[in-house]
Amino acid sequence: MTIALWGIVIMLVLIFLRVPIGLSMLAVGLTGSWLVYGSVGPLLAQLKTFTFSNFSSASLSVVPLFLLMGQFAALGGMSTALFKAAEAFIGHRKGGVAMAAVGACAGFGSICGSSLATAATMGQVALPELRRAGYAGSLATGALAAGGTLGILIPPSIVLVIYAVLAEQNIAKMFTAAIVPGILAALGYMVVIAIQVRVNPKLAGTVERATKRERIDALLAIWPVVLIFLLVIGGIYAGIFTPTEGAAVGAGGTGLLAWLKGGLGRKNLLSALEATAGGTGMVFLIVLGAAAFNSFLALSQLPQELAAWVGDQGLSPYAVLWAILVFYLIFGCVMDSLSMILLTIPIFFPMVSGLDFGLPPEEMAIWFGVLVLIVVEVGLITPPVGMNLFVIQAMAPDIKITDTYRGVWPFVMSDLIRVTILVAFPVISLFILRF
Repeated sequence: MTIALWGIVIMLVLIFLRVPIGLSMLAVGLTGSWLVYGSVGPLLAQLKTFTFSNFSSASLSVVPLFLLMGQFAALGGMSTALFKAAEAFIGHRKGGVAMAAVGACAGFGSICGSSLATAATMGQVALPELRRAGYAGSLATGALAAGGTLGILIPPSIVLVIYAVLAEQNIAKMFTAAIVPGILAALGYMVVIAIQVRVNPKLAGTVERATKRERIDALLAIWPVVLIFLLVIGGIYAGIFTPTEGAAVGAGGTGLLAWLKGGLGRKNLLSALEATAGGTGMVFLIVLGAAAFNSFLALSQLPQELAAWVGDQGLSPYAVLWAILVFYLIFGCVMDSLSMILLTIPIFFPMVSGLDFGLPPEEMAIWFGVLVLIVVEVGLITPPVGMNLFVIQAMAPDIKITDTYRGVWPFVMSDLIRVTILVAFPVISLFILRF
């Protein structure tokens, strides 16, 4: 237990010293296992099959496929089409262009699976339009940073896939449970924008109302996005595809559409493959490091001892749940979402599984996964180290980071309200699964 606690402290110190998170977890995990074993022999025996056993899971193959699908979608102009369609219908309203940006982020998230990719892609498309329309820098960057988080909440989601693998849950059911919370998130952000521009009209500019013909053309331009989403998510939910097959079909279909639109030449294809390989390598290094660290924790018996200690305290299940969610909110300010999921789920999931929330075990696991995903998502836009904030800030260097921080806080409050509602009413996440 002492070795495990010191291991956690040393790993956090390494992370704060800017050592890559995957390497930090790998180094501490291997060293800790060596100390617990007392000799290097068992560790070397474990390492013979360690990497293969972790990466031979077919479930992880959806990670590069969904990343590639997002790359192809951007090259095919789907992000621009989504934004133009949303702007054509609501852009003329107060705060309408910012709402259109959030709506486009939700649409792009449905074919991407990555928050940072959604924020970066939609930032390139929407930020110039927001500035041209006269929107304040704080509202523009805040809305885009918050909208980017929809990339990991609205299925398909890479973080949800990783959670499902760790918690041994059905990926298709996890995707289904996240749909309604994802829609609520997008609507909540739009409500925040509407309130802000009414309280302070100077935050938003105006654009001309689109003609009926322009709206029809904009709507017709987004048919590829609708087709891909229905094909992938609908096919997975209906049982036509496994998640891996659905991801492959989505990547292939999105690539074909991008090629037909002229956005997928040889140079762009190589760039997309290179970006996908780099993103996959980063994710898999973190997965490997987390596997080594979690193996060390399992040897130390820390998760089991912690779960037993919590059970002996006589706390209500909801008190324990809120303590875990607050932990995620705090550490989300300094850690990325994938690392947090990989690091904490092996500790927290056994603890929560032993509590009685009045739900069957499978439904409890899915509901908890959605809650964790949402609070991790909040960490992406929480100062001082919210990753989405820096992605958007890099595209608007003339806007002060303090303005971006100020602009994102109303969206953080919207997220906290949504978390409270989903904790109080689990059925919001589960009712589609019960049909």
